[in-house]
Amino acid sequence: MTTPILELRQATKLYGGVPAIEGVDFSLAEGEIHALVGENGAGKSTLTKVMAGVVSLSSGTMLIAGREIAPRTPLEARQLGVAMVFQENSLVPSMTVAQNLFLGQEKFYNRLRGIYIAAQQFLQSLNFDVTPTATVAQLGAAKKQMVEIARAVLHEAKVIIFDEPTASLTPEEKKYFFDLVRELKRRGVSVIFISHALEEALLISDRITVLRDGRHVVTDDTANFDRARVIQAMVGRDLSKTLYAERKAHVRPPGERVLTIENLRMAPMVKNNSLSVFAGQVTGVFGLVGSGRTETFKIAAGILKRDFFHGGEIVLRGRPIRYLTPAPAVRDGIAYVTEDRKVEGFFETMSIARTLSASIHFFPTASASRARTNGRPIYQAADPRAAAEAIAREAGVNDL
Repeated sequence: MTTPILELRQATKLYGGVPAIEGVDFSLAEGEIHALVGENGAGKSTLTKVMAGVVSLSSGTMLIAGREIAPRTPLEARQLGVAMVFQENSLVPSMTVAQNLFLGQEKFYNRLRGIYIAAQQFLQSLNFDVTPTATVAQLGAAKKQMVEIARAVLHEAKVIIFDEPTASLTPEEKKYFFDLVRELKRRGVSVIFISHALEEALLISDRITVLRDGRHVVTDDTANFDRARVIQAMVGRDLSKTLYAERKAHVRPPGERVLTIENLRMAPMVKNNSLSVFAGQVTGVFGLVGSGRTETFKIAAGILKRDFFHGGEIVLRGRPIRYLTPAPAVRDGIAYVTEDRKVEGFFETMSIARTLSASIHFFPTASASRARTNGRPIYQAADPRAAAEAIAREAGVNDL
């Protein structure tokens, strides 16, 4: 039997005595595309971060080519031939694309022009439309993901781990990515592929491993799986006769017109966008990367500003609005959940309680209380934690 290029035996990782993964066995063959699937919190990212040297095992062993190793940092893992493309990018925002690609691989003497030319040729070979001279901070989420993928390929790792790599890619970019993964396999590179899109896992992988609640459920050849079997392994029951059994026979009638956007413009990204949002309905907005979806709703939430002249009109419950900052929008009941949660969604150095209550104006009352303005809950507290606990109770969260 061929020795696996990477193997985990009885891998367990504890956080405060609580296992994120427990007794997991995993093996990866040379030149194999191995999909790792499971619900949120199943332990997929923890398992792969162990392989990439981001976290260390509490117990169990990790082997590369039959040799027991224990990488303590991503650099050590990379030197052993294991690279990871993280779900949340790990690029340096103030550096250019080319500098990020070659970071850690610089020669003693470097010519910036030579780095840009090499980066341009390499990105073109991957069919990635990214400008090597652009600063990473100026890129959108999709192009940052492309740079992450390109950097992992450039390092010529023997094992490359992709954590949700297609989440921000367009259908055309996904096709290029899948072609790239198949080319890596042809070269003998082993790929671990984490995805919530089960069709992608069934399409591209050779084997599939399913995790549930931090434990290994099943590993089998992809040919022996279909969508129903994967879902049953992920959730522990058959959903074919429950969640997906009935189709809606009618569309819910629209309620009050809550938000109207007419001829919205923010050059060059948003050009005369118009739409309406009704109470009690879920409105889906679709488009390719760069089509202006994100910018349209950042304008509505006061994060970006539309053109001053001929910028269009936004009406909230019959009242024209033009927010200069997000705070008034929050007070009026407009909340924006960002696509880049790490950079724009929360404060990494603050507690959960303070992060939850960061956008709330506090009033000098002794304890958290709840009032309503236009049917919307308002939380008042002298202590941010008291307000955060009130918000958490409203959301059904018991532990901050």
